[in-house]
Amino acid sequence: MLQILHDYFWWERLWLPVNLTWADLEDRDGRVYAKASDLYITLPLALLFLIIRYFFELYVATPLAALLNVKEKTRLRAPPNPTLEHFYMTSGKQPKQADVELLSRQSRLSGRQVERWFRRRRNQDRPSLLKKFREASWRFTFYLIAFIAGTAVIVDKPWFYDLRKVWEGYPIQSIIPSQYWYYMIELSFYWSLLFSIASDVKRKDFKEQIIHHVATIILISFSWCANYVRAGTLIMALHDSSDYLLESAKMFNYAGWKNTCNNIFIVFAIVFIITRLVILPFWILYCTLVYPLELYPAFFGYYFFNFMMGVLQLLHIFWAYLILRMAHKFITGKVVEDERSDREETESSEGEEAAAGGGAKNRPLANGHPILNNNHRKND
Repeated sequence: MLQILHDYFWWERLWLPVNLTWADLEDRDGRVYAKASDLYITLPLALLFLIIRYFFELYVATPLAALLNVKEKTRLRAPPNPTLEHFYMTSGKQPKQADVELLSRQSRLSGRQVERWFRRRRNQDRPSLLKKFREASWRFTFYLIAFIAGTAVIVDKPWFYDLRKVWEGYPIQSIIPSQYWYYMIELSFYWSLLFSIASDVKRKDFKEQIIHHVATIILISFSWCANYVRAGTLIMALHDSSDYLLESAKMFNYAGWKNTCNNIFIVFAIVFIITRLVILPFWILYCTLVYPLELYPAFFGYYFFNFMMGVLQLLHIFWAYLILRMAHKFITGKVVEDERSDREETESSEGEEAAAGGGAKNRPLANGHPILNNNHRKND
């Protein structure tokens, strides 16, 4: 049964154009071709990325946060209460009014005190400013290095300037070591993002982030196996071109450098719109949809690759909508926050006064920083 499933999965008609077989992509005469077995290395590399990230955040990001004076807000902790804690852990973090009344009787607290307890308890579970800064620092470092390395990999290739050459001789296109490592490192990094997503800072687009990571992993893996390597390198470099700007804006935001954050965000928004909503659909997608049909009939791999590209494009449109909303608020002078962020609740959010420091009603929400708090997407 396993052999039958294996044979069906690797059937040439699914992966390659008509009249071509895997034998045509066997290494010969010093020419090396992409093979599915190459991808096994990405899982141990992903674990290595997680280890490197741990030490990077500990010995690089944390001192950098101290240097930039990233300050934590003192949070009021919820007093120990077994009844409320049990409900919080088993039934939900946002009790309904009927639940509040029941918990009030069980704990012998007023309804207002119960609501305050849950508000403080939720704030305790929210990620700290230092955690957000360290996460943004790690992603900024990787995306910047990946963008520089990716550009170096493709800038001297003829298909970088003439997209028709992406398909010249396809699929019998050999690869070079720089392409191999660019693919393996990018795929390993997205595996590491998927492995750590449960512990990373969560946003309102958490589900979209999971879809993005899974779609990216599938797209990179499939493009390698089907030897869509030339198109894949262009797509990865295009995505990395704006991601490091987003992460740097977050870093300056957490450090309190609001003007710098806002200026970088404007540059990021422009680059994101140009690369994700103009270049990607009207150049790259056109290249993957139209040019291949001039050389061979459409096959399953052609449809699957472009379907996954369509999924990513829909996510780009969703994130562009959020970015434009933030940009509109910024231009109109309104308070701008990350549309995806789960902002911290203040003691005055229900009309109460804060326990420390007067005048809290007129203060900005704690951690409700302008422009951005954090992301994943890769916006991509």
